Amino acid sequence: MNKGTLFIKNAKVIVTCNDKDEVLNNKNILIEDGVIKDISDKEYQADKVIDAKDMIIYPGLINTHHHLYQIFTRNLPEVQNMELFPWLLYLYEIWKGLDDNTIKYTSLVGMGELLKTGCTTCFDHHYVFPNGVGDNLIDVQFEAAKELGIRMHVSRGSMSLSKKDGGLPPDSVVQSVEEILEDSERLIKKYHDASPYSMRQVALAPCSPFSVTGELMKKSAELARKHKVRLHTHLCETIDEENFTIEKFGMRPLKYMESVGWIGEDVWFAHGIYFNDEELALLAKTKTGVAHCPVSNMKLSSGIARVSEMIKMGIPVGLAVDGSASNDGSNILEEIRLGFLLQRLKYSNESLSGYDILKIATKGGAQVLGRQADLGSLEIDKAGDLFMIDSTRLELVGTQRDYKSMLGTVGVKGSVDYTVVNGKVVVDNGKLVNIDEKEISKKAQGFMEELNNKK
Repeated sequence: MNKGTLFIKNAKVIVTCNDKDEVLNNKNILIEDGVIKDISDKEYQADKVIDAKDMIIYPGLINTHHHLYQIFTRNLPEVQNMELFPWLLYLYEIWKGLDDNTIKYTSLVGMGELLKTGCTTCFDHHYVFPNGVGDNLIDVQFEAAKELGIRMHVSRGSMSLSKKDGGLPPDSVVQSVEEILEDSERLIKKYHDASPYSMRQVALAPCSPFSVTGELMKKSAELARKHKVRLHTHLCETIDEENFTIEKFGMRPLKYMESVGWIGEDVWFAHGIYFNDEELALLAKTKTGVAHCPVSNMKLSSGIARVSEMIKMGIPVGLAVDGSASNDGSNILEEIRLGFLLQRLKYSNESLSGYDILKIATKGGAQVLGRQADLGSLEIDKAGDLFMIDSTRLELVGTQRDYKSMLGTVGVKGSVDYTVVNGKVVVDNGKLVNIDEKEISKKAQGFMEELNNKK
């Protein structure tokens, strides 16, 4: 018996998302040491064997923008009818009470929900570091990811422009440029693993043009390129943001980012709703990426991103759930279906197909995170990251003429049946394998109440 092997046999359907867009029937998958070694009719012995005779198998989904810490501020009645700027101003007063326990349990809950809905790689944009809490919040996130078994990219986010200096955040969550850069370098050296099939990477991600200084943007870009890590921030999410950068910097948001060195294949922006034609052309030319957040964009009334046009222009686009407080969930399967419907609403017959949206959530996410070589599709020498859905579910009757588009056109409600990350089963029969969900839920609820009572 081979050590560190998973053999998935008799798969009803494998949607590969490979360059040929192949859909395979009644094939087997061998994963060894976290890597796909064979997809064929061959039989193998392995440490673990799954009979997938009724299963539809997809590549693991990749979440390219999240704020896990927001889990404890979901479904607050006070902010349900607000747009971005007033929404932020209200919630900053709660978020300034974050601590290690908040970060640990929001990370476990949010990434747990992602795993249960087919996501195998999570990027989290954490940028709130309250005074007096210390700088180990990212360390806590990596520990939570390891416990769950999810592949994790974390940003060392930051805010350096407080209310008193013309920004949005309160003084208590703003840090100096020196503090931010020093901790950024520490985290890169400690955690960033650029090797193939890496389980953890670090990006640098000043929060947004309205919460950081130009100096921090420039120095973050210099540090990131020194260490060959990626750059991320929010951009072109709302008209308010556009008005802010025009008033403060005398230029539109993307032009401002270009002026501080934030353009190129190592950069991706969250949202990107209000890019004009000229700006889309620049993104396409420079291969600067976009994380598309359909549910959040709807909830905050921000707008509809021009994703159908972006894809046709060759702009790298990944899918994302965004912050849990601007989405109220961490379900990327839901993003696929609503993303498909939202593009249909805007573009009608010129919109992306359900399968196009699936590829954004897999191959697109891999490109945005710089992981095209090892993530995003099911083929030999790619990572053993996938999820499975039982085709005999009642709600899937009559839906299975087009497995490639099914997640966009029909959608899947609830948890997937299996999620596999790095060749290890982390969701089995819809339940997380590595943690006690009820115990974590109970503890998380207590810390949620504690955080909200601090306001």
